[in-house]
Amino acid sequence: MDIKIDYIPTNKQALYHASTADEVLYGGAAGGGKSKATVMEAFIDGMEHPGVHSYLFRNTYPELRDTLVKEAQLSIPKELGRYIGSDHDYRLQNGTVLHFRYARNLIDAYNYQGAEMNRLFIDELTKFKKEIFDFLLTRVRAPKSLNVKPFKRFTANPGGIGHGWVKSMFIDALEPYKIHKIRTYSNTLKRETVVTRQYIPALVTDNPHLTEDYIIQLESLPEALRKALLEGNWNMFEGQVFTEWVNDPNNYQTRQKTHVIDPFVIPSDWKRYRSFDWGYSKPFSVGYWAEDHSGRLYRYHEIYGTEKDPVTRITKEPNRGLYMSVDKVADLVKAYEDKYEKGQTIIGYADPSIFADNGMPDGSIARIFERKGIYWQPADNSRIPGKMQVHYRLAFDADGLPMMYIFSNCKDFIRTIPTLVYDLNDVEDVDTECEDHIYDDTRYMCMARPIKQRKNMMPKKIWTPQDDPLNMIERPIVTTPYDSLGKVFNNIRV
Repeated sequence: MDIKIDYIPTNKQALYHASTADEVLYGGAAGGGKSKATVMEAFIDGMEHPGVHSYLFRNTYPELRDTLVKEAQLSIPKELGRYIGSDHDYRLQNGTVLHFRYARNLIDAYNYQGAEMNRLFIDELTKFKKEIFDFLLTRVRAPKSLNVKPFKRFTANPGGIGHGWVKSMFIDALEPYKIHKIRTYSNTLKRETVVTRQYIPALVTDNPHLTEDYIIQLESLPEALRKALLEGNWNMFEGQVFTEWVNDPNNYQTRQKTHVIDPFVIPSDWKRYRSFDWGYSKPFSVGYWAEDHSGRLYRYHEIYGTEKDPVTRITKEPNRGLYMSVDKVADLVKAYEDKYEKGQTIIGYADPSIFADNGMPDGSIARIFERKGIYWQPADNSRIPGKMQVHYRLAFDADGLPMMYIFSNCKDFIRTIPTLVYDLNDVEDVDTECEDHIYDDTRYMCMARPIKQRKNMMPKKIWTPQDDPLNMIERPIVTTPYDSLGKVFNNIRV
């Protein structure tokens, strides 16, 4: 019996199907055929490997029903299997089962604690929090008797609660199309393990089946949503808090129309500050600031509590703290200042909560720092006024100059601030589920040196190569006396 499968993959879909990587993200613009590719990959793989159990996830059940389940019912020939609505499973005749599931939160995810996921598919990954993703990964395994190697396949559009960690894990870290080896050391196995990872960008123009009306509809959307869904721009998306943010390597030296600039030696007569947001299971953040004679702030160094790649110094696990004691964090701050800030007067501002002793035998966090010679003042922790002060500082004047600059060595500021999104339940505030620790220490600094309201004079962003949505532009290496300290900074492992 001849069975016709009505599916001719696009070039990008074919790359997705042909990938040999352990983990693949197929993502970017809307309309690239990602949901179709997800279902067909699970189906075709299931036909080639009888008896496998593939799990296909969306964030909510309505999304699951209206996308993946609907696509499976339309695309999988009835002769080869049937969908069991009561179980949300598609059972193929060869014993393979496609399990259609959703996970809105960790409670939902824990329902799959006993599941054995031979293949894991997650559609619209940016709608998931990192902890849900991490838990689902622990369920991916296969018995040796099945003779298959488990894999994971993901799709995503820019934007959403998971935008930051997805961008960090797949977009910032990976050259598109290339399969990268991610090496980690297993303490249990006592050897190095390797996971291969690939990012395949998707554009609306990749899909020949879409009508011109759909593209025109995307073109008519508000700017941020249009750039995310039509152009696949990961640097500008709907719900982004700090839309003023610009990181343009071409202007690092001119310091115009960019917030990120090349490092330079801080003049000795500028005031210096540090700001602090405590974290244990989540990252702590210490920011170092200088203020010029016009009141402009420069973030010139940061100590951020995440595990770093030993070569690139880039955060390996976004929003995961070091579980470091207060004493050790204080020692890091002390070590840095003894080497690089000797003789400098630094005023410190920190979250007021660190001054509460909470029955701790060593006293408050602030007291522990004090015993190391590091002193803090309680910061103004007002959330909305603090957010507005950050907006005012990021705003550009008519000459393209902001009131806040970030040195290019402050990689975690550059990584996290553009990814912050609004809280759906408090639409004026930042969603605290984001990686907001550097934002918090920045907010404390801005509230300590408040400025008057400034209107952003920069025109709406126009799509240019400088926007660098894949972060592929090579960063210039500038030789300055400050840069010569970089090798020593790298020895402070935070």
